[in-house]
Amino acid sequence: MGYQFKFAPVFSNFDQLLTGALTTIQLSFGAMLLGTIVAVACAIAKTAGPKPLRFLVDCYVEAIRNTPFLIQIFFIFFALPSLGIRLSPNVAALTALTVNVGAYATEIIRAGIESISRGQVEAGTALGLKRMQVFRYIIMKPALRTIYPALTSQFIYLMLTSSVVSVISATDLAAAGNNIQSQTFAAFEVYLVITVMYLILSLGFSALFAAIQRYAFNYPLAR
Repeated sequence: MGYQFKFAPVFSNFDQLLTGALTTIQLSFGAMLLGTIVAVACAIAKTAGPKPLRFLVDCYVEAIRNTPFLIQIFFIFFALPSLGIRLSPNVAALTALTVNVGAYATEIIRAGIESISRGQVEAGTALGLKRMQVFRYIIMKPALRTIYPALTSQFIYLMLTSSVVSVISATDLAAAGNNIQSQTFAAFEVYLVITVMYLILSLGFSALFAAIQRYAFNYPLAR
């Protein structure tokens, strides 16, 4: 094989990759935070809301889970301007990621809430706890420990999926790599470096979340 590796032009533009990686992290954390808020509201609506509201949440969840993320982001970035709603590439990317992760996290949180037995809720009420105290201490605290691994896995998946947002010119890590590749024509080297960077991000956050789980969610679960 006579191929001459050309890593020098890649590393001379490494600051662009670092900036893209930072944007990927910001988009992922922002979407996960906002998506979790959406998911908690939808999960409560699904478990305790009126029938019409449960139907609307079901429509949202099924629509997102059964359509490609690429189409969802195209809809937000290219279709919404027809209705007068124009978003910058990064804001459109954050919105699409939030809507997507919100649907998946809704089912995760709903399963966590429904894993709490009705007897525990009734016991809390009998002890004189207020409704919010029952929800906070008897439902959400044990449910959070149960759903934490699934939510962190969803974050890793979200971060990797966010590479799709480069198709609308959002300035993430994949977009930075595409830009450097078009300038240097060192496709093998650029995408090898990007692959390693995504791998480091995934393994690093997995280790961080595992450490948080050991220290923050080591309390026993009532059965």
